[in-house]
Amino acid sequence: MQHPAIAEGKVAVVTGAASGIGLAAAKAFARNGMCVVLADLGGDRLANACAQVAELSAHPDTDIVAIETDVAKLDELEALERAVIQRFGRVHVLMNNAGIQPGSSLFGPQANWDNVLGVNLLGVINGTRTFGPHMIGHGEPALIINTGSKQGITTPPGDPAYNVSKAGVKAFTEALQHELRNTPDCRVTAHLMIPGFVFTALTANGRTEKPEGAWTPEKTVDFMLESIGRGDFYILCPDNEVNRATDEKRILWAAGDIVENRPPLSRWHPDYGGKFRAYLNGQ
Repeated sequence: MQHPAIAEGKVAVVTGAASGIGLAAAKAFARNGMCVVLADLGGDRLANACAQVAELSAHPDTDIVAIETDVAKLDELEALERAVIQRFGRVHVLMNNAGIQPGSSLFGPQANWDNVLGVNLLGVINGTRTFGPHMIGHGEPALIINTGSKQGITTPPGDPAYNVSKAGVKAFTEALQHELRNTPDCRVTAHLMIPGFVFTALTANGRTEKPEGAWTPEKTVDFMLESIGRGDFYILCPDNEVNRATDEKRILWAAGDIVENRPPLSRWHPDYGGKFRAYLNGQ
């Protein structure tokens, strides 16, 4: 079942739309007859993405537009919202998808932390707070989709800034959905997108061919749309390496660190690594 916000003539705004999941989502929305706004940093990548999406639209000149936006800057998000409302009148789908992963360490360069938190976390928070009130106000069915990560739930060692940003997206989106469902006459719902291993520019690491274990962005977006059609809040995507049962066990083990008073990140702790592997294998 397709969500009523994803329909001909409705308006979708996608951040991080120049590549990867964002571009795949923009294409899917265009194939459904929607007006699509692609928001990303300016340059050839955004222009090329817009051209690809326009090819899928019955009315590319009027319905498809690219707007250069740095989501880490509140004033640019506010300018984006003004431009979208001026052109299309209202927004039915907001996908806060822009994300970066330059790598970080606990005591590494401050710029890495500022950039990751600015884009991955504040971009989602400020995007929602900028577009949300008008989406609630117009009274039509609408969606806010925020792209999180499994790393924001199980928080593996290696890139703490990214983990913190995505953990914040999870907490924020949960609070958002609670707020929306308790707002009288509100027809907006929030959804937390939790991709698996997806072959994108963010995850390629120099590779030019998709690894067997990865999903394509297109398959990931198809799963997202199916999940939203079912009314799912947590869109927990599997991939070709990790099924849902494995994800569930990893998530439950992470929560068990608190409940059972284990060391943090015990999955990677020398005293608990074997126990985790046995648990994962059902032993």
